[in-house]
Amino acid sequence: MLANKVGIVTGGATGLGRAIAQVLAKNGASVVVVDLAEGPTGQTVDLLKKENPSGNHASFIGDVSNRAQVDQLRDFFKSQFNNAAPNFLVNNAGITRDATLLKMSEKQFDDVINVNLKAVWMLSQTFARLAVEAKTSQSIVNISSIVGKTGNFGQTNYAASKAGVIGLSKSAAKELAKHNIRVNAILPGFVHTDMVDKVPPKVLEGILKGVPMRRLGRPEELGNAVAFLCSDLSSFVTGAAIEVTGGLDM
Repeated sequence: MLANKVGIVTGGATGLGRAIAQVLAKNGASVVVVDLAEGPTGQTVDLLKKENPSGNHASFIGDVSNRAQVDQLRDFFKSQFNNAAPNFLVNNAGITRDATLLKMSEKQFDDVINVNLKAVWMLSQTFARLAVEAKTSQSIVNISSIVGKTGNFGQTNYAASKAGVIGLSKSAAKELAKHNIRVNAILPGFVHTDMVDKVPPKVLEGILKGVPMRRLGRPEELGNAVAFLCSDLSSFVTGAAIEVTGGLDM
């Protein structure tokens, strides 16, 4: 499905990002994994090499909310792939800094907006420019959240950032369609991760009551949705906000 395609997954060292990268590699893609932690990022690349030994997988350690480091990522990618533009970009990096509106600091708000929203804009702009210059098609997949649609207690910053990702994706899709660049958002619900493992059983039981399928999503299920959007199977899909939630918020 993704043979001979090359691209980038941010926040790919652990969790959902790692699962996304693994599914992409399993389907034939070469992936550059971007994250802050060198050890886990390298471990992800090792896993990708097992999934797809013929792929040209690599890691880049950097802060996606920092313009200079985004430019360094661009230069690294070009050097890794003979000045090619990425066929796909998966903006998955994200953070939380939870607090109620009345107690949240300006730094808590700004930190989340910078990583979850501004970085998506910077990366999309940077790598879409490469695709336009190369006159090649591209798929940008932005990982939002169902919280961007529903809101969530203690997450005014996170909800705002993820709602912004949806609006950014739809607007960019309109602007970039003429260049054969597709932009879509995915809105995950509750997915089984290490973080979810720490949720008390009674709390988790309450969460699952709101999910018609009565279970958590599997990380690879989110990865499958991303792989579809990165592939030519979705060649007429752009500006979509796809909910991968097990029916949450229907």
